[in-house]
Amino acid sequence: MLPIADSFEHVHRGCEIRYGRGRIADLGGWLGERDLDDALVVCGSNTGANDALMDPVREGLGDRLAGVFDGTTPDKRVETAYDLLDARAEVGADVLVGVGGGASLDVARQATLLAADGRDIDELRADAEAGGDALGDLAPASDPAVPFVVVPTTFAGADVSTGGSLEVFAADESPTDQPVNVSGSGAWPIADVADPALFETTPPSVLAGSAMNGFNKGIETPYARDADPVSDAAAVHGLRLLSDALPRVAGDRPGGEEATDRAVVGALLVQLGRKINVLHAFGHGFARRYDIQQGAIHAVIAPHALAYLFDEVDASRRALAAGLGVRTDGRDDDAIAEDVVAAVAGVRDALDVPTRLRDLPETDEEDLPAIAEFVAEDPPMERAPADLDATAEGVLGVLRAAW
Repeated sequence: MLPIADSFEHVHRGCEIRYGRGRIADLGGWLGERDLDDALVVCGSNTGANDALMDPVREGLGDRLAGVFDGTTPDKRVETAYDLLDARAEVGADVLVGVGGGASLDVARQATLLAADGRDIDELRADAEAGGDALGDLAPASDPAVPFVVVPTTFAGADVSTGGSLEVFAADESPTDQPVNVSGSGAWPIADVADPALFETTPPSVLAGSAMNGFNKGIETPYARDADPVSDAAAVHGLRLLSDALPRVAGDRPGGEEATDRAVVGALLVQLGRKINVLHAFGHGFARRYDIQQGAIHAVIAPHALAYLFDEVDASRRALAAGLGVRTDGRDDDAIAEDVVAAVAGVRDALDVPTRLRDLPETDEEDLPAIAEFVAEDPPMERAPADLDATAEGVLGVLRAAW
């Protein structure tokens, strides 16, 4: 196995990635060098109650800790972001520090744009009632109103990102009505503290639930329509690390610090050039309809979606084979594709995650045609392989196979 550095810094689109065990200890000093003196930690209630995680965060911030907002939830409601901004004003924080999984990091990120957007919650709801087009993006062409730092503790891959929509409005209680979501695309963190020791404070079940969400970012990048050699290199090496480490960190194989270190670096790499497309469109199709984590959908769908892609297009199967340790010399494309699918399923099966849609209590087989229509039209599909004709009928075939 290729060795990885004990610690490193790397700047990506203005975000300073600070990797290494114990790196949380110097966060306060790093903020002080940038004249940021009052940090509000943003997390969920379970994270806030996890002293093994929060004690190092508090100690790392020291006198710069202005308070803790522990109100984030997996459904990422816009009301939570407004509550966060109220808490920030109350303590006078000049920087947010998102700690935990994707929900907390996304709420912190989008709150910085919500503050720059200028609409209050009533105005946002009124626009939501008129539909997504009237709602628009948060603070288009604006910088975040307040800087923020991310401290990830799961493998969801939400740290080096501008993503993370907030749910604004659901028309009524009918299960066929979809919530209206809002987000902005201009908010990058100023720093990402990737400390493997903090990941080790996260329950294994939570790590497993996030693992395929991050892993799939590496899978779908090489076959994205706009993939390039740089994104391929980051994705392929990230897959090498994750395919080896995730089963040992969040699954049923022996792990240890070395495995966690490799998994954290792998999760960073697959984000650096990520180009989400087909797999994330499937995740969105379910997350917009049900209260369900995308990681669970990614776990179920990935092998079936890959098999569908390989039947239709090349889908960069040899690049994926290089990342997943699949032999390619002297072998035909069909055999390589079959083994790539099996390798992805092998990583998934080593984790305590669902493998069939029918095993998810939120899902209803009667909804599959409507979900297929959503997936086929979801914006990430615009990055699907150029030769793929991703019809709702084809998507429905994947869903039926995964059911």
